[in-house]
Amino acid sequence: NDTRSNAIGFSFKMSHPTLYNTVKNSRFLYGLLKPVASFYANIAGYRQLGLRYDDILNDESDTTKEALKRISPKEQDLRTYRIRTAFQLSLQHDILPKEKWTKPEDVDEIVKEEEEREAFDAIKVVRK
Repeated sequence: NDTRSNAIGFSFKMSHPTLYNTVKNSRFLYGLLKPVASFYANIAGYRQLGLRYDDILNDESDTTKEALKRISPKEQDLRTYRIRTAFQLSLQHDILPKEKWTKPEDVDEIVKEEEEREAFDAIKVVRK
């Protein structure tokens, strides 16, 4: 089983085999699959509503409940605002103007933060 952290900082066990590390560590596979992943994220439509991937996770799962308890009040407010805005847009059968869509750069920034957090968590303390 693989342990990963999501964008809001909660580590969880993957219950199924994953190729995440293989793809992440291979330039060829990453270069091949990154455009496919970006295309899928764009057609999924949640970015056009201003949502992040973490905003569309099932709030009733134990993992997500625990993760939501750990985020800062400011991040909780921003998440609530994004969800309410998306709900209103959905009721109106509308999307945000293109300049307000969630940008892939925002997601890349979160991935960099995750990698930094993983590197920090992997530091071993040696006592003398």
